[in-house]
Amino acid sequence: MKKYTYSAKDSDNKGKWYVVDADGAVLGRLASSVAARLRGKHNPLFTPHVDTGDQIIVINANKVVLTGRKWEQKRYYRHSGYIGSLKTITAQKLLEKRPEDLIRFAVKGMLPKNRLGRKLFKKLKVYSGDQHPHEVQQPEVLEL
Repeated sequence: MKKYTYSAKDSDNKGKWYVVDADGAVLGRLASSVAARLRGKHNPLFTPHVDTGDQIIVINANKVVLTGRKWEQKRYYRHSGYIGSLKTITAQKLLEKRPEDLIRFAVKGMLPKNRLGRKLFKKLKVYSGDQHPHEVQQPEVLEL
């Protein structure tokens, strides 16, 4: 009798929908648990090279919390490719301009840097308010 480890296929993923409330949540802790859910690490069928994760909706992104002095000290960088065009923005300014990007950047950094990671990142939906347009999918509330 052969004994082998089961390797999941794309068809094995049921892909449930979950809503996570970021109100008062610490950014890094929230992002690591969301990234693990997107990746499918909670699933007994977890296979590293297959998408076995869920769809995650994060609401109240504008009420996320950073500890210490990170609001002033944490910086986000972007570069156009031209000489001298490095732009920086602090976490406080980013929260005022685009609060969804705080969570997106944190989660994206915790996903694999390959085509699977890009596929998983598309399953994350982030909204700054408490409303979202995904009621049709009947998402369950996920306590982190």
